[in-house]
Amino acid sequence: MQELIIVAQAILKHNLNLKENENILIVTDSESSEIADVFYQAGINLGNETILMRMVTRSKSGEEPPQPVANAMKATDVALCITHHSLTHTISRKEASAAGARIATMPGVTMDMLQEGAITADYAEVEELTAYYCSLLDEGEQVTIEKENMKLTFSIKGRPGIPSTGVFREKGESGNLPSGESYVAPLEDSANGTIMVDGSIAGIGVVREPVTLTVQNGRLTDADGEVGKRLLELLGDGNGRVIAEFGIGTNKKARLTGNVLEDEKVFGTVHIAFGSNKPFGGTNEAGVHIDCVIKDPIVKIDDKIIIGG
Repeated sequence: MQELIIVAQAILKHNLNLKENENILIVTDSESSEIADVFYQAGINLGNETILMRMVTRSKSGEEPPQPVANAMKATDVALCITHHSLTHTISRKEASAAGARIATMPGVTMDMLQEGAITADYAEVEELTAYYCSLLDEGEQVTIEKENMKLTFSIKGRPGIPSTGVFREKGESGNLPSGESYVAPLEDSANGTIMVDGSIAGIGVVREPVTLTVQNGRLTDADGEVGKRLLELLGDGNGRVIAEFGIGTNKKARLTGNVLEDEKVFGTVHIAFGSNKPFGGTNEAGVHIDCVIKDPIVKIDDKIIIGG
């Protein structure tokens, strides 16, 4: 345990730029409380005021935390959301960032992930790769993802690329930890085509059999097989089925494990998500956000190949 506490102290100091006299808030749930306790002890050992709030486990990623938690997030200097389901794309996280909190969301983080894989990355390299792909997203207008004779296209015109490096130095900065991705909110009605998901799906895990997704005018209309059926159930029948995100993994140490926190950061993968994207520049609110990871695709921006090929 002491070794993990030392790792957590290093994360607080180096990834979250924790300063003397800053307050730390740790938001957790019953399924993630063991790791939350590690960071709680790390904060205390560093001499910072550290507060631990445990809520009922959310039912899916993107579901809002209770109001007292949301209020506390806005009032702290540094927040870690160590939860089973992700709070990254919630209004509460967005409002807390706007209030100046530096926030690391760590949905589904495991003890193993504190010692191996993405957390051990060269974060200078992650920052460089992430900035590069964000520049391509900023400059581009049309994205095409190709795999196994399937093709999905969508527009990102006017939508900025967003870096998630796992390093949060300034007020209001936030993202996943461990991290390493460049992502963007596509125009919500612009996606059309089919794509094979053969990596993993948030809330479901590693995909043993590829799932074919069909998207029409930005809306997921079909997902085949039993896993596809589960995905549709998680997203519901409403705004949850609207395309929300396109992301590019930029962490060369990340592994495909079935935990989307690490899976979507794997270098050489991309992911698309459905559901809420208003917290990062889109217009859709859905109360759910589910990522789908695709291995080894060919990706084009404005007909120029940027991945694969």
